[in-house]
Amino acid sequence: MQSAWASGGDDTSSPEMWEIREQLQRILSSEEFLAPERGRRFLEYVVEETLGGRADYLKAYTIAQEVFARDASFDAQNDPVVRIEAGRIRRGLERYYLVAGWADRIIITIPKGAYIPCFRYATAADRLADRPDSDNVLETPAEVQKPVIVADRADRAPPPVWLWYAISAAIVLTTFVAIIPPLSTFFFSSHRAQNAAPAAAGGGVPKVLVEPFEEISKEGGSADIARGLTDEVIGELAKFKEIAVIAKEPLSSPDIRVEEPRFALQGGIRVDGNKLRLTARLVRRSDGSVTWANNYDRDLRVQDILEVEADIARRVATAVAQPYGLIYQADAARLAQSPPDDWDAYACTLSYYSYRIDLNPQNHAAVQDCLKRTTERLPAYATSWALLSLTYLDEIRFQYRLDMPQSPHPLTLALETAKRAVEIDPQNARALQALMLANFFNGDVDAALREGAAAYAINPNDTEVAGEYGFRLAFSGKWETGCELMSSAISRNPGPIGYYEVGMALCAYMRRDYQAAELWARMADLKYNPMHHLVLLAILGAEGKLDEASREQDWLKSNAPALLTNIRREVAIRLQRPSDQEHFLSGLRSAGVTVTP
Repeated sequence: MQSAWASGGDDTSSPEMWEIREQLQRILSSEEFLAPERGRRFLEYVVEETLGGRADYLKAYTIAQEVFARDASFDAQNDPVVRIEAGRIRRGLERYYLVAGWADRIIITIPKGAYIPCFRYATAADRLADRPDSDNVLETPAEVQKPVIVADRADRAPPPVWLWYAISAAIVLTTFVAIIPPLSTFFFSSHRAQNAAPAAAGGGVPKVLVEPFEEISKEGGSADIARGLTDEVIGELAKFKEIAVIAKEPLSSPDIRVEEPRFALQGGIRVDGNKLRLTARLVRRSDGSVTWANNYDRDLRVQDILEVEADIARRVATAVAQPYGLIYQADAARLAQSPPDDWDAYACTLSYYSYRIDLNPQNHAAVQDCLKRTTERLPAYATSWALLSLTYLDEIRFQYRLDMPQSPHPLTLALETAKRAVEIDPQNARALQALMLANFFNGDVDAALREGAAAYAINPNDTEVAGEYGFRLAFSGKWETGCELMSSAISRNPGPIGYYEVGMALCAYMRRDYQAAELWARMADLKYNPMHHLVLLAILGAEGKLDEASREQDWLKSNAPALLTNIRREVAIRLQRPSDQEHFLSGLRSAGVTVTP
């Protein structure tokens, strides 16, 4: 126990247990402590075990069982999950004290080489060294907010697996319908086609009514908190352009037909002393069924009320409105059961995100055709232009349709359609995301990062924006910042595992942690994507696993031969620093790939 209580500097006494626990809660509740939910459990567990006198039992095996639910067969040598998470927590603590906790009285660290935390009072030297100067410590634009860990996957159940397959089947049916002219008129009904202008609420975009949150406890200023939280949630939801947010029940009139909101977001506030709880629920208004509910508890001694309101609002908005979130899940199930003449522009949006699940090239073609028709019918709908741009870009970055010469070139089309989306709605984060990617693959990295920063500033709750911006930061050489954003996106994204895990594999590869890199790459079961096979090939080469590397190379030769032929150019398009390019190419050389000078 003595090793865990390290004193220092200005105060030679050791922190009291209550002080340590208070500091722990301050860290865990801070938006500047970037860690997924399991990382937070990790930190809380090792601190409480140490305070309870059980520090000697803090081994990888014990932590794996207690925090990560591993069974008795866990082998720390072959499964580095504890080591990876410990490294992430160390970086998270360093960042917290640098950005937010530089004036805190208690310092909590986990020294390398073990999992036992140390606690001590901060010294004057600590405060001077940790205090941030005028420069942004993460080297991101000053106006961009820091990543926020919100609405972890544990907040709600993931979408059922059958849903992905049902939507995929729906996409194929979409293509079939479009081929037959008589049926295509039913695919997009005529009365919808006439209403192209009000893009924000047109094209079947779901409406969400945010009802005033109820004051349940009637004490502790709960009425003001309820009003404040309602306003904060409305503001955060409005950042997602795939939905329309309704702040007041629409008035009905026999002369005016108003589409009723399909969903209602309800909530109740309880305040008991210093404790606050919001109970939030999403209700399907057609039958009153509750599709989701969650509690959000806060200690008002740790955060002031404005911070609490903002933090909870971000978490609720992300859970409800992000891609693969609650509304997507509910509407995707509806789409899978709908006949073709019920489908509309919003169905194309759902289909796009379904395609993103496994990046199947067959689904890519169907989704792109659907989005093309949508932009013709609804030319003022910026989100459809943005998603169409991303499908053009996928032809290049994922090697789709390379056997079909196109004019104009897909990169040109991607840039033109992304610019069109931003012109229509400059505050649409998805449009700015598309423009970021189009600029990046066209070689204008500075412009790409500016657009990414703008998209992230508009809606940091959008995991697709955060993850893709993290990718571009990492690939431009800002690995620490970019990898933090991707890690945050993974922890908040309820969608299927795959795309961003490959990014985390590259993050581990670049720090030469090849075992962790392979672990991340194996989590990404994206069998159709040549780039993901290429990443795994480089990792296996660096590890010396030549038999497995040979199988990956055979797959690439059969499915994407042009990628290996032009490998140096393809890597240079993505990784901007020559040193990063050479590091990646060295793994490919070790795997037996011929890399021309």
